[in-house]
Amino acid sequence: MDFRVEDITQEEIDRRLAVVEPLTDAVRDLVDAVIRSTVDDEVLSAARGRIEEVTATLRTQQREGSFGTPFTPGFVGMPWGNAVVGARNALAPPLRIDQEAGGIAHCRMTLGAAYEGPGGCVHGGVAAMLLDQLCGEAAAVEGVPSFTGTLTVKYLHPLPLNAPLRGRAEVTRREGRKTFVGATLADADGVAVQAEAIMIAPRGFELPTE
Repeated sequence: MDFRVEDITQEEIDRRLAVVEPLTDAVRDLVDAVIRSTVDDEVLSAARGRIEEVTATLRTQQREGSFGTPFTPGFVGMPWGNAVVGARNALAPPLRIDQEAGGIAHCRMTLGAAYEGPGGCVHGGVAAMLLDQLCGEAAAVEGVPSFTGTLTVKYLHPLPLNAPLRGRAEVTRREGRKTFVGATLADADGVAVQAEAIMIAPRGFELPTE
C-alpha cells in the first residue's frame, strides 16, 4: 500500500486544494455534460479533440502508478485519488465527509447522471461504496486507519438521482483491532440503504482504549 509522509503545512494543503478542487469540479461537469448531451456528431468529435489536447498537456508531468495516500507528520491524510473522497478524482461523488467525536461520520450530497443505475436512480454499487467509505471514516480514530473486513448492505428503496441525500455512520463497539459500524443513506422519504460493517485496523496500529 502506498502510504508516505509529506512534510507540508495545513496552509499548503489548503493552497493545493484551492487549485485542484475547482479543476475536479470542472471535469465532473464535463462528464455530466457528455452523458446528457444531445448535440450532433460533428460537435461531439470537435469536443473530443479539445479534450484530448487538455489531456496531453496534463500528461506532460505524471506521477507513476496511483496517487497513493500521503500523510503529514501530524497524520493528516490526503487521499486525493480516493474513489469516494479524492479531491483530484472527478469520478468521486461531490461530497465531503465530516467526522465527530465518538465515532460518527456524516455527509450530504446530490448525485447526478454519472452515478445512475436503474433509470433515474443511484446505482446500488455506488450506494455500497459510499457506505463503505462512511464506515471507514467513522472507524478511524486518533490517526488509526481501518480497512473493510465485511460490509453487509440492505436496500430498502431506490435512491433518486438529482435529489438531496444524507449519509451517516456510527461506531457501535470495538473489539481489539475490529470496529463495528452501522451506516445509512437517506433521502426525503427516509432511510433507503442500510449497512453493517466490521472495520479492521492494520497490524501494528493500536486502537485507543475506551
